[in-house]
Amino acid sequence: MNNAQKQEQDELQRYLEEKTRQEQEQEKQKEQEPEQLSAYEACVLRESARVRELMAEARKNDLEE
Repeated sequence: MNNAQKQEQDELQRYLEEKTRQEQEQEKQKEQEPEQLSAYEACVLRESARVRELMAEARKNDLEE
């Protein structure tokens, strides 16, 4: 194998390693997105439950008066 072929092979190897690294980073980001969505959904559910509690309390106070 001559020097030019060796350099070309090294460049190809570096390219493939970089491409693999980028794909792994993209996979990590995809895995993290559902967690963020889940946190958002949990917040929405908590606030929704809080609103229902406040509405029930207001109805109870109206019935007592």
